[in-house]
Amino acid sequence: MQYQEENYSDKIQLSTWKKLLPFIFRYKKKFILMSLSMALLAVSDVLLGLATRYAIDNFVVPKTMVGFPFAIGLYFIIILFSVVFGYLFIRIAGELEFYLAYSMRKEGFARLQSLPFSFYDRMPAGFLISRMTSDVHNLSEGFAWGIVHIVWAFVALLSSLIAMFIIDIRLSLIILLILPPLAILSYFFQKKILHRQREVRKTNSRIISAFNEGVMGAMTTKTLVREYENTEEFKELSSHMRKSSISSAMLSSLYLPLVIFVGSIAAAYVLSSGSTLVLSGTLTLGTLTAFFNFSLSMFEPIHTLASTLTEMQRMQAAAERVVGLLETEPEIKDSAEIIEKYGDVFNPKKENWEPIKGEVEFKNVTFKYKGGEQVLTNFSLHIPAGKTIALVGPTGAGKSTIVNLLCRFYEPTDGQILIDGVDYRERSQLWLQSNLGYVLQDPHLFSGTISDNIRYSKKDASDEEVMAAAKTVRADEFINRLENGFDTEVGESGNRLSTGEKQLISFARAIIHDPRIFVLDEATSSVDTETEAAIQQAIENTLEGRTGFIIAHRLSTIRNADLILVIDDGKIAEAGTHKELLKKHGQYYDLYTNQLQDEMAKQILKS
Repeated sequence: MQYQEENYSDKIQLSTWKKLLPFIFRYKKKFILMSLSMALLAVSDVLLGLATRYAIDNFVVPKTMVGFPFAIGLYFIIILFSVVFGYLFIRIAGELEFYLAYSMRKEGFARLQSLPFSFYDRMPAGFLISRMTSDVHNLSEGFAWGIVHIVWAFVALLSSLIAMFIIDIRLSLIILLILPPLAILSYFFQKKILHRQREVRKTNSRIISAFNEGVMGAMTTKTLVREYENTEEFKELSSHMRKSSISSAMLSSLYLPLVIFVGSIAAAYVLSSGSTLVLSGTLTLGTLTAFFNFSLSMFEPIHTLASTLTEMQRMQAAAERVVGLLETEPEIKDSAEIIEKYGDVFNPKKENWEPIKGEVEFKNVTFKYKGGEQVLTNFSLHIPAGKTIALVGPTGAGKSTIVNLLCRFYEPTDGQILIDGVDYRERSQLWLQSNLGYVLQDPHLFSGTISDNIRYSKKDASDEEVMAAAKTVRADEFINRLENGFDTEVGESGNRLSTGEKQLISFARAIIHDPRIFVLDEATSSVDTETEAAIQQAIENTLEGRTGFIIAHRLSTIRNADLILVIDDGKIAEAGTHKELLKKHGQYYDLYTNQLQDEMAKQILKS
């Protein structure tokens, strides 16, 4: 089922913006200095208008140059102040844009690291990438420059109005008549533009997700000849994005010209009325010129406020998405008491961690996926420390759910999971997961060298420890044959190595921090027979002295398990050793003999 984003209100929510204020408070000194610079710049513009009025009334109209040098000097001082304040606000706003993006991405990434596996199980990667890249960029840019524009616009507007009322109250009241029409225009366009921008952001996330899946699934696309269908699906997404973006741009392009049109009508009326007053001698030419310039310049901050409002409407969608991510609460989290004693994922208190022996018990465990079906009902199982348990059964029977519950990627809906006799919710998640080793069917390697990947779970591991871990799982045999040995680059997701080689590296990576509990999820299902033998040896070496859980597809790899469980519909259908289960001639016997016959048939066909 495709992930659907939450729908939000059609109005700009101030509560959303308040939640982003802590990012501004981190740099409040810079914001104050930037705002002060913009305010003084706005006042400087008004002073220049008053200086122009003085020049016309005292030098132009009377045709005299008395006192002109002093006026010129004062005029240049005001210009110098404007230049200095302009430089300051541009520099600080540029710095703040990047500081804010850094802070939001840092906190966002930290939040993503703290969220459980269940979150990633349902959230597409493209949506997360979009929030941490384009959405954060829009917000940081909008905050830094938006606040600049708002401060300047308010101060410039207020300064212009004060100057105009001082010059002539009658004409000033005419200018104020434009405010109600502007308010109506803003309200109407706000709803329309905000709706379009939300559509744009949602579609953008889906496009990034499609890009991500297209790149990661390129091989599948080629083998299934899906190029045309994928292109058509992407074209549909892009077309929707184009239509929403054009619609939003058209509304914005109408909004600002209408604001300018209303303001121009008022300015024209002021010029007409003022000219009559000048001719009648009740108003000086300098005063009319200054007033007209103020009336025009007053509309510039109004235009700026209108433009900023439009930008805030566009940013509202990004703000909702980023705040939504930052406020995402993990479904699985430790209590305050547990964090106080054991620490959290970023500040572990390892000195308080009890050592793990590896005894595991499922005690009347019931589990239901959120919004899904119930998988386990009153499931009970006891595994002594150091024993190896194999889980087999049909797809969807509940095998992966059992190990995911063990790893605390999910928690029981009801019942308990005990580690060494203690409910694992009475310990920190990090305590448990630091003592887990997990090898997947298709292991993920990170870009870098083989050595980097092996020491991924133990960054301070020495070269000797890396080599010892590789030797334990027999990965050193193929690594030493490579030209650069442990310094060989694995490529993106390990694409320069075979599946079996990636498996062996993942075994070494899992074992280097000496976990007490090991989980192997279909670790041999995607490799050839020769590689399977190497991995089987790696499994035996890895599980020695540890509690092991093996989800097995190839039953030949679990013959030495201490206990084999046949899981069917969330229940234990059969339990015993390999020999005991074969003697029962039950489900395990059928699974094993059918698989054995298939493998023999394949060998005959090859020969």
